[in-house]
Amino acid sequence: MTFARATDAADCLAAAGLPAADVNAWLRMEPDEVADFPADREKFSAYWGKSARLLGRLPQKSHRSPSEHSAAALIQDRSREMRARFLRRHADAVYDAVTARRSRFVRVEELVLRAADVVPGLLPTAQELAAEDGLIQRDRSGLEIDQGLFLSAVLRHESCGRHLCHAMLLPRAEAQSLLPQFEREGRVELSGASVHRSGKAAVVTQNNPRFLNAEDQTSLDAAEICVDLALLDRTSEIAVMRGGVVEHPKYKGRRVFGAGINLTHLYHGRIPFVWYLQRDLGYVNKIYRGLAFADDAPPDEFGGNSIEKPWIAAVESFAIGGHCQILLVMDYVLAERGAFLTLPARKEGIIPGAANMRMPRFTGDRIARQAIQYERRLDCDSPEGRLICDEIVGTGEMDAALERVVSGLTNSGVVSAASNRRAFRIAQEPLDAFRAYFAVYAREQAYCHFSPALIGNLERYWNAQSRTP
Repeated sequence: MTFARATDAADCLAAAGLPAADVNAWLRMEPDEVADFPADREKFSAYWGKSARLLGRLPQKSHRSPSEHSAAALIQDRSREMRARFLRRHADAVYDAVTARRSRFVRVEELVLRAADVVPGLLPTAQELAAEDGLIQRDRSGLEIDQGLFLSAVLRHESCGRHLCHAMLLPRAEAQSLLPQFEREGRVELSGASVHRSGKAAVVTQNNPRFLNAEDQTSLDAAEICVDLALLDRTSEIAVMRGGVVEHPKYKGRRVFGAGINLTHLYHGRIPFVWYLQRDLGYVNKIYRGLAFADDAPPDEFGGNSIEKPWIAAVESFAIGGHCQILLVMDYVLAERGAFLTLPARKEGIIPGAANMRMPRFTGDRIARQAIQYERRLDCDSPEGRLICDEIVGTGEMDAALERVVSGLTNSGVVSAASNRRAFRIAQEPLDAFRAYFAVYAREQAYCHFSPALIGNLERYWNAQSRTP
């Protein structure tokens, strides 16, 4: 840190009314180098603690003046520079402390909370996050950006990142406990999703009828548990994903594949940052790669085994945003004539999951960029839409089409299905390519999630401020 930078920082913080003695003490504490983990944990934690206390002298975000906003941004930015410096050297040490040197698996949503206890100040604690419950997105302080920096560093580290991907591909304990019921009754219904057996298929149905089957914090766990059950079920040979019947007046009584992320919940601060990683490292990746085994190697194309089945998507009405993303990991896509696909990422202000990596494989780079950056709509029954959709069926004919496709794909057994899926993946998206993508995604999505532009977009294009969550 140069003298000029320190002087500018001191002036900025003084303009917000922060005491000069505290400001100068904080500036002098800024770590200038990294060494061994124990010493750095103490040194950096002390600095982040001082940063938090200085930030705590300012009013809450919604009540700050322009000079106070500038001061808060300066404190947060400099603190995050130090987090990035610390994590470049010690991300693996933090991860190993949480996972007992990778001898136990910890899911991403638990990892960020346990790591907060390993190095105080590195990540927000559960109590700090709970203190912001009920705040709309624009009034949240952005504490979770630090989770994104941490997860990015973990995923960037080869052994830690592969171990975390392995953890997220394990069957959930809830699914294991529900499996006997599913095997006995052929059906499990949860709040947000259900799964039932239909002949040789296990059918997962996403149900969020008030919000056009959009995904949010109320539906994510159920979706993953149902995907687990569909894969664990030993009677079914193939899996299907479909949307349930919705309540919206325009589509009332009709099935809708899904409207992507629940933008109303996003605006109202009800979707935490870690939701994005839990979703894409969890059930979406399980559809693509299958379930892993805890006592085996990571389920890459050369190592550990997996439990996987071919997946069919049944697209009725539309697949928007995250639901369009799901189609990119499916083995066969049936689409209703008149249905359409969109990835309105620009208007939402976020990164559309793994679509930036996967969609060019289907449509080519130009169409993918147009869809993601310029909201190009793809009608399923169009030359561009058919690059993603395998077959178009008439309105009201989806049930019969599903029965026919399931029968056709299973009448000779699916003994080679997993082998063929792995062969495709090693050429298109091996595990390390996936890991590297989400290392970038974790950092960039964290900043997008708390960007003022996201709020502006939701108000401008979605009228989110007038919608009831």
